[in-house]
Amino acid sequence: MAGEERARIEAAATFVRGRSTLRPGVGVILGTGLGDFAGALETEAVVPYRDIPHFPVSTVEGHAGELHLGRLAGRPVAVMKGRVHYYEGYGMRDVGFPVRVLKALGCGTLVITNAVGGMNPDMVPGAIVVTTDHINLMGDNPLIGENDEALGPRFPDMSEPYSRALTALAERVALEQRLALARAVFVAVAGPNLETAAEYRFLRWIGADVVGMSLVPETIVAVHGGQRVLALNVVTDACLPDRLRPVDIPEILATAGRAAPALIRLVTEVIRRLDDVN
Repeated sequence: MAGEERARIEAAATFVRGRSTLRPGVGVILGTGLGDFAGALETEAVVPYRDIPHFPVSTVEGHAGELHLGRLAGRPVAVMKGRVHYYEGYGMRDVGFPVRVLKALGCGTLVITNAVGGMNPDMVPGAIVVTTDHINLMGDNPLIGENDEALGPRFPDMSEPYSRALTALAERVALEQRLALARAVFVAVAGPNLETAAEYRFLRWIGADVVGMSLVPETIVAVHGGQRVLALNVVTDACLPDRLRPVDIPEILATAGRAAPALIRLVTEVIRRLDDVN
């Protein structure tokens, strides 16, 4: 089984290599409503997920389902315009599969963006926050099952799931750009329903600042494979239990869209200055 997974990863990576001569060192995963980021690229090739062997295809609004290969701030990058989620019916290994492919393509650094609900009252809609730690409440894990030592260790250490060096670089860049960038603990839930007021109280009580339905499986796979991760989140709605109101998906997408230009500037400059932390 382990060898079969490696074969699937290599088949997908080989297909992508056949579409572009570019060899990316950085992978970027775009969250809900943040797909315009790909427009900042000097694009060399666009590969639909549906064309890539074994690659899961997104079914969610705001996720185009395309792999963009190009240059950002002069560096070769692979940008995933959209991702898949556990709640779409995919298994956890499927959710993590694109991260494996990015690693096989040469992406030792992974920048993951997410749209999140803000439970910390200081993190208002439109704010950009950086993940420094996470809590996995999804009830599953992409590493369950037989382990392939060629992909990573059986028991990967999670003392630093999000690179402290990359986080510090992002904070320096944000300061220079006069952009507030608070640190946040991210809690991942399975979804697809939004949380109740009681659940928000519980999630805040256990130490989480923001909540989402992605990021953690991808981070676990990235850490397993030896990649370093920077996770940046756009707070798209206020999840304050005493002032809770029905969620408005178009409003969430619009909030993410308004924050996108600042996020693009931040990520672009971080990628430009990656040599500062190498």
